[in-house]
Parts: sequence; C-alpha cells; structure tokens
Amino acid sequence: MVRVSGKRGNGEGSIYPYRNGYAAYAWVTTPEGNRKRKYVYGPTRKDVHEKWLKLHNEAKKGPVATNTPSLAQYLAYWLKEVVEPNLRPLTAATYETTVRLYIVPLLGSKRLDRLTVQDMRAWLNKLADTCQCCAQDKDAKRPEERRRCCAKGECCRQTLSKRSVNDARTILRSALTNAMVEERISKNVAQLVKVQRARRKRPEPWSVEEACSFLENAQLWRDYLYCAYSLILVLGLRKGEVLGLTWSDVNLETGELHIRHQLQRVRRRLLHTDTAKTEASEAVLPLPDLCLAALRLRQKEQQAARERADDLWTESDMVFTTRYGTPVEPRNFTREFDRRCERAGVRRIRVHDTRHTCASLLAALDVHPRIAMQILRHSEIAVTMEVYTHVPSADTRRALRKLGKALGGGSKQKKEGKERKGKRKRKQQKRAEEQAARDGQQES
Repeated sequence: MVRVSGKRGNGEGSIYPYRNGYAAYAWVTTPEGNRKRKYVYGPTRKDVHEKWLKLHNEAKKGPVATNTPSLAQYLAYWLKEVVEPNLRPLTAATYETTVRLYIVPLLGSKRLDRLTVQDMRAWLNKLADTCQCCAQDKDAKRPEERRRCCAKGECCRQTLSKRSVNDARTILRSALTNAMVEERISKNVAQLVKVQRARRKRPEPWSVEEACSFLENAQLWRDYLYCAYSLILVLGLRKGEVLGLTWSDVNLETGELHIRHQLQRVRRRLLHTDTAKTEASEAVLPLPDLCLAALRLRQKEQQAARERADDLWTESDMVFTTRYGTPVEPRNFTREFDRRCERAGVRRIRVHDTRHTCASLLAALDVHPRIAMQILRHSEIAVTMEVYTHVPSADTRRALRKLGKALGGGSKQKKEGKERKGKRKRKQQKRAEEQAARDGQQES
C-alpha cells in the first residue's frame, strides 16, 4: 500500500499564521519572465485559502505581477511610454491634462489590480457633480480683489459636461486596456461601466448671405487675415491647417493647394508639424478663383510688410504671418475672427463651425456627399452625413468653382461668360447684316 505524503509539491506555496490573521504565497511567473513569490493575506484561514486558490488559477493562465502599482503610478508610466511616443503632441497633451485633473485626484491612490466596477461608477458620479472651480482652486488663484465665486464662499457650480465626463472615462478605459495587454490586470472595469451617450450639439452654420457679408467686410477693411477666412469658408480648412500653410504648399500657376502642415500651441510651445490631422486630411485641393485672388493679394501684402519691417522681419515660408514675419498665434486668430464677426454684423460662431458652413454651402450648391467628403477631407462618409449635412450630386472642381462664385469669387467665370455672350451677339449681328445684304441684292 502506497502512502500519500501530506506535503505540498515544489512551487505550490503554503498558508501560515501571520500577525492577526493568516498569509499564503505561491510561486508565479512575472511579466518579465522571472519566478517570484506572490503573497495574499486575510483574517481567517478560509479567506486566505480562497485567495490562494484564485492566485494559483491566475498563475496557471499566465504571468502575474508581484508588485502592483497604484493607478496614478501606472498612468504616469502609460503617458510617458505609450501615449507620447505614439500619439500626436496635442492629443498627448489632452490625455495628460485629463489624467492630472480628473482621474488621479479621485482614483490615483487605488491599486491598479483592485479597481472595481463600483469604484468606476462612484468616480463618474462624483466627477459629474464636482465643481471644477473649487477642485482646481481657479477662483482662489486669482488676485484677492478679482475673486468672484468659490473663494468667497459662493460656489459657481462649474461642473463638467456629460461629454467631458465620458471623454475622461474613455481615456481611463484606454489605459486599462493597455494594462490588460501587459497582463497586469485580468479585466477592464472601465469598459464594464455603461454610460449614457452625450447628445451632440448641432451647430447653426452661417447661411450663404452671412458668409458673403463676413468676407466682404474683411475685404473692405483690408484685413490681413482675409485670405485665411476665404480658405476656411470655401475649402473648409481647419484653423491649424490654414495657419500652418507654407508657400511651398501653394501652386498659384496650377491653382492647387497641398494640405501638409499644422500650426498648434502645445504645452506653451508653438509647433509647426509636418502632418495634417488625419491621412485623409493630407490632400491636394483645387483652388477656386476667390481663393486664388486672395492668395495673390496675401503675397503682395506680405511683401509690403517685409519691406516695412526691414531688419525686424523674421524670414519664414509661412503664408500667414504678423507684421514682423512671425507665425500667427492660434488664439490671436480666434480673437481676430470674433472681432470680424462683430464688425461684419453676423452671428458669432466658432472658427471650427466654418467647416459646417462650408458643408452647408456645398449642400446649397447641390454637391454629392462623396464630393463634399473629399473637399472636407473626412476619413469616413458617416462623419459628413451625420455631423455636417445631406446633399445630392456634382463634380469636385465644378463644385468648388460654384462655391467660389457664390462667395463673390467668380470674377473670371463672369468675365469669360460676358466674352462668350459678346461673341454670340456679334455673330448674330454679322449674320443679320449678311442676310440683309442678300435680301437687298435679291430685290435689286
């Protein structure tokens, strides 16, 4: 008869009394490939035994981390090693701001592997209900004579919108997904929480008449950003794209515009990147007459400014510069746009809403959604259809020419049309004279 030993095998671990309860350990393989002991603790032997069995099951499935960081520690690692090398600077900066202001203050101290669905739900509810002026001491940071709300005991209730709360949850979900890939956690609790989808606010774009009034006023006052306004309205360029334009991107002879750069201020630095927002955004667009005329005018204005500034001029290839040749600050562009709205007597809209205006103008000109998608450079037709507008069919170049004509830029077409009309009229007169001469000959 074979006697069965009561001892556990190698690597099986053990349970023993520890302080006011019990402890146990098991040998596991870490994500780095090393063999280490992993400990569990509990008040009773039964509790520890259950945890010990669970640990064994995890060890059988794959690597197990022995030193689990807090959420704040892991997010710092994730931002530095995963986000910054792989995402665009502005996106990385947005992620860092969201983590620093909305995630770490409320969840940062919790261990990464101990986050629960209840933690997520409590965090989302608290985040939606927290006054950010109080949480970030916005009013307290102002000079004492300029304090007006929370620092004086009168909470302004500056809470986050539903969309901002959902964005914070999306960023945390992305970080926890990466933690799962690295086998630090077994499930993504942020993904398990169901949230109500925020309603998208549909902007009210300018009408064709309002867009015309705006451009006419900018041209009348010789606004140095008139050309930029023309491009964002007619071609639907983004603010960063229009301010990042270089003269090497513009071909005035063939009437083409290459979208290859962006100008953005990120973390107090002005960045001129060599890539557009998306691959679909990197396009070659035909320039309508309105934009061609505006770019030629801009070239002359920049040359005049260069001569006036003399030695103070900063040489660059940028299309839109200040009177000393430096790039136009994105925030200053927004301020100038708002002032021009006021002077032109049109509704004040966001600069980005001019893309919606462009789409509405294309719709009014009966341009097909696929053509509008090419002009607006969306990566998916669904964005054009759902977010912007619904339109029936036409040709890209014709659509842009028609759009330029609607905004007052059809001078060339008008001139050609008048010439053709004059030729037809002269031919008709000549034919009439010849017919009259023949009739006279027959009568004689």
